Amino acid sequence: MTTTALTIDVLRGAQVLPQLEAVAALRMTVFAQWPYLYQGDAGYERDYLAAYAASPGSVFVLARTPAGDVVGASTGLPLVDDGPGFAAPFAAAGIDPASVFYFGESVLLPAWRGQGLGHAFFDARERHAQALGGFALTAFAAVERADDDPRRPPGHRDHAVFWAGRGYTRQPGLVMQLAWQEAGHASVDHRLTFWTRPLPGAGHPEP
Repeated sequence: MTTTALTIDVLRGAQVLPQLEAVAALRMTVFAQWPYLYQGDAGYERDYLAAYAASPGSVFVLARTPAGDVVGASTGLPLVDDGPGFAAPFAAAGIDPASVFYFGESVLLPAWRGQGLGHAFFDARERHAQALGGFALTAFAAVERADDDPRRPPGHRDHAVFWAGRGYTRQPGLVMQLAWQEAGHASVDHRLTFWTRPLPGAGHPEP
């Protein structure tokens, strides 16, 4: 599959291992920007991605240039294969975590944005979850930032409209806390709220 000059590759589980370093570097570059403001750690990123790759149900969607450079990446895996903090809000809401396929973050270099790759990332992950079977929901978590945060770039638009257009609904009752180091700060606790979408043809538990 191609988008503009890019090739979109869909890899499963350990298939991504040869690209692990490139994806880790890409994540650090994008996450240093708003809204994550993450002070990256290459070792942590490699370990994080290796844990994803260890899940046989995981998926990695990579956008690559004709030269093979990875300029975009998106991940997903069964929620039960992620850390317990991700599944806990669903279990507390009476939703079986085993029924949820979780989407990790999508990252894309600025020069390649606005060309439909966001849709390509979601399409590929949703198809993967449907092909695996047994999932009623797809979900992801978005970091919450105050509208008046002085670090917000001028003219920045968040992705809420895009996500809603994809059929995802913000679930205020599904919240978790994650800590990461921001530039110039020690570890900071962050509030993340889940967005969910029923998978077509599956049972649809509601939060």
